[in-house]
Formats: sequence, structure tokens, C-alpha cells
Amino acid sequence: MKKILYYFLISPIFLSAQINESDTLNVKVSLSITGFYQGGNVETLIFRTKTDLSFKPWKNWVFKNQNSYVYQEFGKEKADEDILSLNLLYLNPERKIYPFVLGFVSTNFRREIDLRYLLGAGATFQILNKKNHWLKFSISSEYEQTEFSKTNFNYSEYDGNQSINTFRGTIWVNGKYNLLKKKVILNHEIYFQPSLEQGNNFRWQADVGLELPIWKFLNFKINYRHTFESIVIENQKQEDRFLTFGFTLKSY
Repeated sequence: MKKILYYFLISPIFLSAQINESDTLNVKVSLSITGFYQGGNVETLIFRTKTDLSFKPWKNWVFKNQNSYVYQEFGKEKADEDILSLNLLYLNPERKIYPFVLGFVSTNFRREIDLRYLLGAGATFQILNKKNHWLKFSISSEYEQTEFSKTNFNYSEYDGNQSINTFRGTIWVNGKYNLLKKKVILNHEIYFQPSLEQGNNFRWQADVGLELPIWKFLNFKINYRHTFESIVIENQKQEDRFLTFGFTLKSY
């Protein structure tokens, strides 16, 4: 008899929702943990965690911190181990237009990025700011440095450079909407990030979520994320797509 060991464990806890820095609450915290394990003929392990924190360190200032960690293993071979930390400081975020500064640090095992950091500043424009609906447009400029573990790229002009540095401009569009009498919640985080110096150096990401409320503090969530990065190590694909299912647990 053919014996197959097949474990299927999912812990889709999205204790996170898109935090609006213009909210009046002084402190907002969330935690996200998702996991997947399959054993037997094909062994797969996926673990993801995310924290989201927003608080007011001084009057009229709001600090927002987002951290995430991703680990993926297929056939006992590591496929991903990524770290991301995004930090933003806003001034007067209750106004129609307000400035911010940002610091961004990340690593990406699969894309063979040892370290990437960005430092910059920009401004946010509140197009819609209601209790249950909000839409924001932001523009910023950053200095970026990326350290790669290899020096052969899909564009030969970058070959031999272990570090690629550039100034970027970024356009952000973030929003959240309650639809059908609050029975459906749609949210999105989208950005386009071209280099201001190199025409073939750009990236973009679209993250779209659909939530169905189950309880006051609990929603069922479907999330789709699509990313594109123009400069990658030779023979790597430029695009990644993720479709996940889980729950949103929130305290606000």
C-alpha cells in the first residue's frame, strides 16, 4: 500500500489592517502571522509575520512603523528569508496636506539582496477622509542603496557592481472603503518607484485586500499582491504574485 504523509496546517491570522495615520487614536498596534506546512512527497513550509505600530511621540506628530519577516522552504531547501522595516514620521496628519520623512531597510534572500535602505521625505494629500472611507495620494523622493550578493544582472550595464545607488521618486496611492452597508471592506496600497537617474531602474507594487466582516473585531480577508522590479540578478524573473486567505483581527 502506498503510504503518503500529508500535513496541511494554516494559521492565517492577519492581526493587521491598514492603519490610517490621520486617526485620532494615540496608539494603534497590530500583529500578523500566517503559516503553511505540507509534508510527504512534497514538503513545504511557509511562515510570515508582520507588525504595525502607530503612535504620537509629540503633539501634532505621528510615527508609524511596519516590520515584516518571511521564510519559505521547499523540499527542505530555503527559498525565501526576507526582512522589511518601514518607518515614517508625519507632521500634522489631520490636515489636508502634510509632510513626512521615511526610512526603509530590507533584505531579500531570493533576489539575493544583502541589504537595501532608503532615506527620504515627501508629502501626503488627503483626497477623501471620512470615518469609513479614505483615499490618500503621496509623493516623495528618496536616496537608495542596494547591496547584492552577485554582480551579474539582467541589464549588462550594471554588471560588476555589487552596489547600485540612485535617487528615486515615489508615487503612493492608499485607500480603504466600506461597501454594501459595511458588509464588504476594500483596501489598497499601491506605489510606483522610478529612479530619477536611470531610466531602466524602477519598481512597482499593488497590494489589494477584500474583507468580509464576521464580528466587530474579526474579518475574513482575501489579499492579492503583485510586485515588479526591473533590475534583478541574471535569469531571475522580474515579477512576483501572491494570493492569500486569512483573517483580520483588530482592536480598533
